[in-house]
Amino acid sequence: MVNMTLAIPEELHNKMKHFDDIKWSEVARKAIEERIHDLELMDKIASKSKLTIKDAEELADRIKKSASKKFLNY
Repeated sequence: MVNMTLAIPEELHNKMKHFDDIKWSEVARKAIEERIHDLELMDKIASKSKLTIKDAEELADRIKKSASKKFLNY
């Protein structure tokens, strides 16, 4: 297994010390595994997509405009 050094803010470290029974390296390992799984799934979905970059940009613009209108109405 490979070791990795992780820098975290001191305030977060102090909060972690309060829960000293937690194996924080295991928490970090699982979070990384979940993120990798999500990214691999997105890659798999994207690789089968027929959308072009232009299509994706247009879709993103339409979503932003729709969300903007929705929030302005609240």
